[in-house]
Amino acid sequence: MIIFNKLNGLKKALVILLALVLSACSAVQSQIPSRLVVPSPSGPDTFNSPLNQSAYSVFGYLYDPLIQDDPVTGELIPKSGLAEAWEISQDKQKIIITLKDGLKWSDGEPFTVDDIIFTYNDIYLNDQIPTSFKDILRVGKSRTFPTVKKLDNRRVEFVVAEPFAPFLQYVAGLTILPAHILKASITETDAQGNPKFLTTWGTDTNPQDIVGNGQYRIQSYTPYQRVILQQNPYYWRKDKQGNPQPYIQQIVWQIIESTDTQLLNFRSGSLDTLQIQPEAFPLLKPEEKRGQFTIFNAGPEMGTVFMGFNLNQGKNAQGKPFVDPIKSKWFNNKAFRQAIYYAINRDVMKNNLYLGLGELQFSPFPVQSPFYLSPEAGLKTYLYDPEKAKKLLIDAGFKYNNQGQLTDSEGNQIRFTLLASAGKKIREQMGTQINQDLAKIGIQIDLLFLNFNTLVERISSSRNWDTYLGGFLGGGVEPHGGYNIWSVHGRLHTFNQGPQPGEPEIKDWKVSDWEQEIDDLFVKASQEFDPKKRKELYGKAQQIMAEEIPFLYMVNPLVLEAIRDRVQGIKYTPLGGGFWNLYELRIAR
Repeated sequence: MIIFNKLNGLKKALVILLALVLSACSAVQSQIPSRLVVPSPSGPDTFNSPLNQSAYSVFGYLYDPLIQDDPVTGELIPKSGLAEAWEISQDKQKIIITLKDGLKWSDGEPFTVDDIIFTYNDIYLNDQIPTSFKDILRVGKSRTFPTVKKLDNRRVEFVVAEPFAPFLQYVAGLTILPAHILKASITETDAQGNPKFLTTWGTDTNPQDIVGNGQYRIQSYTPYQRVILQQNPYYWRKDKQGNPQPYIQQIVWQIIESTDTQLLNFRSGSLDTLQIQPEAFPLLKPEEKRGQFTIFNAGPEMGTVFMGFNLNQGKNAQGKPFVDPIKSKWFNNKAFRQAIYYAINRDVMKNNLYLGLGELQFSPFPVQSPFYLSPEAGLKTYLYDPEKAKKLLIDAGFKYNNQGQLTDSEGNQIRFTLLASAGKKIREQMGTQINQDLAKIGIQIDLLFLNFNTLVERISSSRNWDTYLGGFLGGGVEPHGGYNIWSVHGRLHTFNQGPQPGEPEIKDWKVSDWEQEIDDLFVKASQEFDPKKRKELYGKAQQIMAEEIPFLYMVNPLVLEAIRDRVQGIKYTPLGGGFWNLYELRIAR
């Protein structure tokens, strides 16, 4: 009996001790924030959205649009963003947007129409601010901007001088910035007379000073490592029970340049999502169940991957040509560009590099767009034909020497540099294949792999390059989203980048007739509301692009994304991806 009582007492003590341990563990666990870890191949270029030129940024977490797109149809959804409603006049030249009541910035200050007026008039429409958003807001041949007028604290009126089909789409999606924080940076100037806004909110800024209106705000930034975002306590969205959203407390934006290293991190469980490179798909697909993740297929990518030529014949401030005049003569020869295209074996690229997980790309317009012109409908294509490539070159005056090297009519060997982003394995492999393919027709390529942000600066600012392997993210099914690429004055008109606001004029910069014609067709199409007529105009633009080929489009891969099963609430769509409804996702503990 005594032994039994002692054992019974010991048992009770163990139960109490276990309860205390479990309680302590539960308390510690409850203090760990729910966290989503996502990889990025490059760090942020800036925290100033209008000045951003990088494809990789955290702005989607920091800002909400006025109106959001439907993740299935791409159409605008009422009451989905900061706007409560919108009205369009019968002549389609006036839009009135009404804001939701009680909106706030992430520092707790009120968000009002004044912020919209400031963002448009002082930033987007300001000639001293070099932003690519300016290109898509210009209307008609006169390239006039809309007027933006305050009606009251919740209503703003946009007016265009002539009808502009995609206007609401762009008004709805552009980032709005806080006037109470940034207004002084517009009026104050530096020693050169430029607005201080141009150096405001760079990556050297205290991240906690960045103010947004979206689901998250920046908690910390460690260069080359990560950006950590935390819930915005003033965010407007709540669930049906009145609970604040988003539910996920922290986003860790992990900077990992190498796609191989991203794959290793995902397989080890330290990443919650991964854009799957084709070579990783056979490895990951059998691991889905055991690794507790799901691979989603969004279909063909809506962006582009291409080899671009530098057609710029201008000179820098010191009078030195951006491109060696000998090379510039080659690059500006249409037959030379076409021959290069015929010499690249894109079928091998698709099957070997992409493992068949994609299709050859012929146009910058995504195949999902109703304005896409297919080869079957008359778009010119360049399938692998090295003999045709050689004939084009010889007919254009190029020759082969005794060593089988291609030379121009003056005996200069055809040799140039191809830039590409370092760490992107498939781009590196693509560059290697292009090098090998062009060697077969006597052309020597020098490959140079650069950090992504360095590559962007070299292409867009210094303009000192020959050719590059690059890409543009998809802007959706509306073609005018690419106008900043095809406008002769566009910020992304990289193959012949003209002077931008704040830059001196470029001596001897020339715009070809075909460049201007593409620009004009985009303008006409933006003013046309009849879908059939718009399709005809964009079709003609695509035919000129395919004939002149400043960009040689490569392969359109499938978008494959792996997401951990512990991320609950995923409603994957081809347009929206896995995180369009981030505000209602949860992390299972």
